[in-house]
Amino acid sequence: MHLLEHFKELTVHPKNAEKLKGLILQLAVQGKLTQKWRSLRQAQGPPLEPASLLLEKIRAEKEEMIKAGKIKKEKPLPSIEEAEIPGSLPNGWKWCKLGNSGYTQTGSTPPKNDFTNYGNFIPFLGPGDISNQWMKYPKGGLSEKGIKIGRLIPKGSLMMVCIGGSIGKCNINDMDVSCNQQINTVSPLIIPPDYIKTVCQAPFFQKEVWVKSSGSATPIINKGKWENIIIPIPPLEEQKAIVATVNQLFAEVEQLEALTKERIKLKTDFVTSALNQLTKAAEQDVASHWSFIQQQFGTFFTEKSTIKKLRETILQLAVQGKLTHHWRTLRQAEGKPIKSASDLLEKIKAEKGELIKAGKIKKEKPLPEISEEEIPYDLPEGWVWCRFGELIIDIEAGKSPKCLPETANFDEWGVIKMSAISWGAFNGKENKALPKDETPFEDKEIKPGDFILTRANTSDLIAKSVIVPDSVRAKLLLNDKTLRIRFSNLISPEFLNLYNNGGQAREHYKKVSSGTSDSMQNISRENIKLLILPLPRLEEQKAIVEKVNALMTLCDKLEQEIDIHQNTQKQWMQGCLREVVKAKAPDELPLNMAAEPIPRYGNK
Repeated sequence: MHLLEHFKELTVHPKNAEKLKGLILQLAVQGKLTQKWRSLRQAQGPPLEPASLLLEKIRAEKEEMIKAGKIKKEKPLPSIEEAEIPGSLPNGWKWCKLGNSGYTQTGSTPPKNDFTNYGNFIPFLGPGDISNQWMKYPKGGLSEKGIKIGRLIPKGSLMMVCIGGSIGKCNINDMDVSCNQQINTVSPLIIPPDYIKTVCQAPFFQKEVWVKSSGSATPIINKGKWENIIIPIPPLEEQKAIVATVNQLFAEVEQLEALTKERIKLKTDFVTSALNQLTKAAEQDVASHWSFIQQQFGTFFTEKSTIKKLRETILQLAVQGKLTHHWRTLRQAEGKPIKSASDLLEKIKAEKGELIKAGKIKKEKPLPEISEEEIPYDLPEGWVWCRFGELIIDIEAGKSPKCLPETANFDEWGVIKMSAISWGAFNGKENKALPKDETPFEDKEIKPGDFILTRANTSDLIAKSVIVPDSVRAKLLLNDKTLRIRFSNLISPEFLNLYNNGGQAREHYKKVSSGTSDSMQNISRENIKLLILPLPRLEEQKAIVEKVNALMTLCDKLEQEIDIHQNTQKQWMQGCLREVVKAKAPDELPLNMAAEPIPRYGNK
């Protein structure tokens, strides 16, 4: 049976692989994967021994092990009530408690003064050593030289994490082990361990684990509740057929998943290479490279990660002057010479001198000259390298009084949080209400057009900046971890904002920021002023901003198409799962899925 032929379109995104595996496990424990197998067996072979007889044999074997002292006698599990039965099962199947499929244990931390030495190396496992895909057997610590171990968990047992965020993860141990008390185990008798693993990894069982767990912050399910979960038991031969079918289908899923990951890697490699070539291209060649990349949007730019790289490349091209090569060429053809931005710097210097004389700003320590080693690339005609501080007229920080935890109402004063300016656009909703008995520091009120920068944040977000939109609400205040920077009117704040959020500025801020951890870094005003940047004339600054805005709008549209495509896939996947789960047999699976591919844009 080639169930997965219906899902090839859905493997465009690797996350669907886990959903497909969950579906396979669910169908397996419902008997839907082996209905044809049962029909053939009834027609050709001897009748299957019903699961009720298998459970009697398990009970008898368990009693023999108790008599022989191999396992301890435990209180019998309560019988299954009619109201507990989850649903009907195929003929010959039987519901039973997990604990009745073998014998159960919970791990333990061995006491220092009393231990059992099993004579061989025994790995001691914790929750981090168990996943649904693998088991890890730690080396050292438990040896034949008297290292203390707890209960022996024999080879072929199902081991499940029973506490914490990884609750429910389980697998079969392929050697004798011991484990701590955060793990429940069942050692099946007669039943193949891989069938028990199929059951315990199936969505219905995982749901029961979470439903029966207790604890809000740290979920936990004790052995008593765990071993009482009801599971379906088919005849022994059918269990083996189920395991074989699941293994076959999982192999198909993993093959498709590997192909999908390889396809995504090839796309990513192509995007990286193409964008690198675009960045390194000579000014006159950028247009042809860009035209080629545009033709590949529908084929290769189909992941959010590639759009992120495209945005970064656009910013890099902008500050290299490569987006406005055509603009400069046209101006020269019209007889408009490209003037040097060095004149602009002299005018700003003179403007700052006048403000110092008037006492409106303080005289500052001269900035160091830019060395040859600091210059990363050559600039177009008329551009110059300068330091951020040469363009800054004034910097002021906000204040952070004790605020209320809730967001301020529209007519109330609020102090912005760092999240208001961390993600590329100003978000006035990210604020905390100023207490009504606290006098607002109105000189720190945020105004339209303000250039705001974070002086304390994570290593990735430190010194991120935004320009406050005209639509900003009134009564919002700067906090003490934000800086408002005022520039000369001879400079475009929008140009400085796009450079400040680009790759070169990010590298500078990461080098000069300080802090004990990546989660909270600080940067001084002096180090902000030391940032070097390429400066064109004001007219070209504005042309660059206009070009970047147009290209970022294009990126927005590409991301919207990705969202639409992924949402369509999600809905189609959910529809497939509903149809398959409702189907009484594999023959009733919706075969038209393969004939009607989901809508998509571009070429894959």
